[in-house]
Amino acid sequence: MTRWRLGTMGFGYPQWGGVFYPPGLKSAEYLGYYARHFDTVELDTTFHATPPVGRVRRWAEATPADFRFCAKAPRAVTHDQPIDRGVGAMTEFLKVMESMGQKLAVVLLQFPPHFTVRELSRLDQFLSQMPGDVDLAAEFRHVSWQGDEVARMLAKHRVAWVWADYLDEKKPATPTADFLYLRWIGVHKRFPEINYEQVDVTDRLEWWKAQVERALAARTIHTVWGFFNNDFAGYSVATCNRMKRILGMETPEVKPLRGLFG
Repeated sequence: MTRWRLGTMGFGYPQWGGVFYPPGLKSAEYLGYYARHFDTVELDTTFHATPPVGRVRRWAEATPADFRFCAKAPRAVTHDQPIDRGVGAMTEFLKVMESMGQKLAVVLLQFPPHFTVRELSRLDQFLSQMPGDVDLAAEFRHVSWQGDEVARMLAKHRVAWVWADYLDEKKPATPTADFLYLRWIGVHKRFPEINYEQVDVTDRLEWWKAQVERALAARTIHTVWGFFNNDFAGYSVATCNRMKRILGMETPEVKPLRGLFG
């Protein structure tokens, strides 16, 4: 049976204090509280730099045994140099992240908008040097990546092709691994506040549910990973729970200070 694991992109937002996090809760206690409501999180902070080993171990220790982390690869891997030269930086990153043991689920390779399919062979070389014991997902933001050749290359390496929603464009991709990776992103800095839902995205989420169900009917998928950004509807905690209710999943009650939609 396919398991859905849904969470948010990041968890350390001070704007969630008194809305999701109880008033007075220390930021060091945010992750432990978050893990009472969700069983996974996508770490965005790792994009900026490889974290210290001690911090990674504290993340793991703050969460229950069944909790899982998905982590964005550092920009030193995906943005700052040709991808085939990023093997060393990726190896260093994976060595640090693997200190959390089985709680590391997927590493996300999110490429910049200017990264085009002309880099396909370089990416192929890069992926051929990755260890086989860590699941990888790749997100492409340039239109040139749409094609069967890309799907074949990713499938060869068992790398999931990310499904992404930027509001102006929904991108369900060809499944290329035995798991799916979805990102509900929206438009950066769309909302001045990120502590309540400001648009109703129910219809859009139901559309995505149908896309996933179509993929599950066609092939064996063990896990669907899905993460919500605050920029998608204004408050990713509520939007994530909205999707969980659409899927019929148990949703621990979270009472926001205000909201426009039920």
